[in-house]
Amino acid sequence: MATHTPVDPTGEQVLLTRGTVTARIAQVGAALRGLTVDGLDLIAGYADGIKAPGASGIVLVPWPNRVRDGRWAYEGADQQLPISEPKFRNASHGLLRFHAYDIERPDDARATLRARIYPQNGYPFALDTAVTYALEGDGIRVTHTVRNLGAEAAPVAVGAHPYLAVGDADPAEVTITASGTSWLETDERMLPIAEHAVGEATDLSAGRALGAGFMDRAYTGLSRGADGRARTTLTAPDGRATTLWQGEGLDFTHIFITDGYPDRSLAVAVEPMSAPADAFNSGRGLRTLAPGEELTFEWGVVRSA
Repeated sequence: MATHTPVDPTGEQVLLTRGTVTARIAQVGAALRGLTVDGLDLIAGYADGIKAPGASGIVLVPWPNRVRDGRWAYEGADQQLPISEPKFRNASHGLLRFHAYDIERPDDARATLRARIYPQNGYPFALDTAVTYALEGDGIRVTHTVRNLGAEAAPVAVGAHPYLAVGDADPAEVTITASGTSWLETDERMLPIAEHAVGEATDLSAGRALGAGFMDRAYTGLSRGADGRARTTLTAPDGRATTLWQGEGLDFTHIFITDGYPDRSLAVAVEPMSAPADAFNSGRGLRTLAPGEELTFEWGVVRSA
């Protein structure tokens, strides 16, 4: 009898190395599923043989987060996306979450994963998408490109869903610091209904322990440094730190603290996004690409202490 080796739900694994920096990229969802700098794990990993838990590390395109009822309209034509989040009756996290990307590997420290979106029910547009992971001395730089291959303008938004860590530090004692000056209130289906200035209970600029309570909230009004980057940092009690930076155009940060991540008491996803939930209906942050037009976004994760 022939032996049978089950397929890994995350597809082929790409291992990148540069000095003391290593990363692991999964083919399915073009997901960042591991990053280590000088022996410190900056990404919350998970065991082989299971699909990415909680959308861990995946690319979110052509929309991040949710579309209410999967319904939206474009130039007077109603669209209906598949309902991929039955619990809340939404279309969630784009069209490539479970897609196996094509892999290009020019050298040991860099890889580009490509996938094409063809016109389909609910999204009648053709896009060429790519995400490049490139190791740097202190972490990784991630570059997203999206090009409109069709004959008509195409609405697009982009995001990513990495779960951060600070090595073996107790997640409950890790402090998260972020710069958003406003946050988006959501309804019972996790869809935006209002925007508010941050207050005592929602301001993360002075830091908040992950163990202080769960969170599933988008922030905007991000403060940026002279380099144009906004930053979210996790800091352990001993001073070790992990920072996610997001470049211009990624104007929203969604923070999700959960106890549902495998083999961790708590986990936190810090999601850089070009648009918030339900952007196909609100238009907020949505980019419309002319035929042949391309857009680019960048973010990264580094060891910051």
